[in-house]
Amino acid sequence: MLEVRYRMSPTLERFHGCNDFVRGVRGPVGSGKSTAMSQEILRRAMEQKPGPDGKRHSRWAVVRNTYRELKDTTLRTWLDWFPEETFGQFHHGDMLHHITVGDLDIEVLFRALDRPQDVKKVLSLELTGAWINEAREIPKGIVDALGDRTGRYPAQRHGGCTWRGVILDTNSPDDDSWWYRLAEEERPRGWSFFAQPAGLIEVEGEWQTNSDAENLTNLEPDYYLTRAAGKSRDYILVYYANQYGFVKDGKPVYPEYHDHVHCAGSDLDPISGRTLYVGIDFGLTPAAVFGQQTISGRWHWLDELVTEDMGAVRFAEVLGEKLRGEYGAFVESIEIYGDPAGDDRAQTDETTPFQILRRRQIAVVKAPSNDPVMRREAVATALSRMVNGGPGLLISPRCKVTRKGMAGGYCLKRVQVVGEERFHDKPTKNRYSHPCDAAQYMMLGAGAGETVIPKRKRAPIVYPTDGREFH
Repeated sequence: MLEVRYRMSPTLERFHGCNDFVRGVRGPVGSGKSTAMSQEILRRAMEQKPGPDGKRHSRWAVVRNTYRELKDTTLRTWLDWFPEETFGQFHHGDMLHHITVGDLDIEVLFRALDRPQDVKKVLSLELTGAWINEAREIPKGIVDALGDRTGRYPAQRHGGCTWRGVILDTNSPDDDSWWYRLAEEERPRGWSFFAQPAGLIEVEGEWQTNSDAENLTNLEPDYYLTRAAGKSRDYILVYYANQYGFVKDGKPVYPEYHDHVHCAGSDLDPISGRTLYVGIDFGLTPAAVFGQQTISGRWHWLDELVTEDMGAVRFAEVLGEKLRGEYGAFVESIEIYGDPAGDDRAQTDETTPFQILRRRQIAVVKAPSNDPVMRREAVATALSRMVNGGPGLLISPRCKVTRKGMAGGYCLKRVQVVGEERFHDKPTKNRYSHPCDAAQYMMLGAGAGETVIPKRKRAPIVYPTDGREFH
């Protein structure tokens, strides 16, 4: 007889008792999330009704963003609970644990998403259910696609699935993540999210272990306080206090940026009569940043347009709608600057992103330089200036992704060198780099970089409003 001893904490008991199609648990490190997910797979497998052969068949995908983390964390937790000597050999070549104990026949497929072929394999599976470990690292599109693959095994002719769905666990993500949007704002039908108590709470400026924290009996004494020592406040808030937030990873491109100084207290609105500048970064994740310079010389970054997996044609449509809608009053004085590489012809056709935008009557020209030093300094100079007793650059709170990029998401990745801290020369390409690159092109085009590049004669660019195509 199979017997697994597992004691549920209050939050995880609610998670196990829910039957929604997608269920997620957010909690601090050490709170027992991965254990709960492992036990949920076993529980649902045991509830599966027997097929014609008398076996309870089920197939599961366990997903993490990289193979290193999959092997070092997710798989280790799984095999701690389901050791090979009791539950059968784990096949490292196929990353498969095939459990045949009693009347159970469970296939557990471990997959990572750091290689395109791995994603393709996951999306072609016929599954009962899926577990996404550390879901904040996984794109929402993958969650959706995995959900579409569940409920397909066993087939209806073999009895069908007693339960099907996707289970998720994660440390607290950023407040502009898909998890936050769905859990805190949209709350879609058939999705349930559970938040565990914090491991640490702040009392009169001091961190203390939360007596309501879960899984404390399975942790060493002062588990959270010991690990919090030497960590940044942002790190503690996310990983130990279970609060939505952003943790810097790497060397910030803009150490001059201080969020409490350079982020405006409320959204910044366009100033009538002043030129609106727009910077654009192209690629598969195109982005745009909108800004103005006040009469006193202070820069305002007003807004952003950040996309994901969007082609140039669709991006041109969305950008055009935003310009003509939200910024229609400024069409007579808009200057738009793009990544100079955006005028290079693609290998697949003879059309460039610049040509696509111009066909949509978006009068974009090349930014004056693509030199990384000049681009950085065009922004750093504004950050370092004081204007009338205030900062030389203010970012509107509505620029959520750009703001987090400036606060450290736009960074130089560490080089793995023993004994010293070194960083790559070029910023890491991520969701924060694209709007920050766009802002650099905007600032260079607007003349903010004239202290680091030779002065040039800048001809005004007029945004066409009479239906003529810009050439």
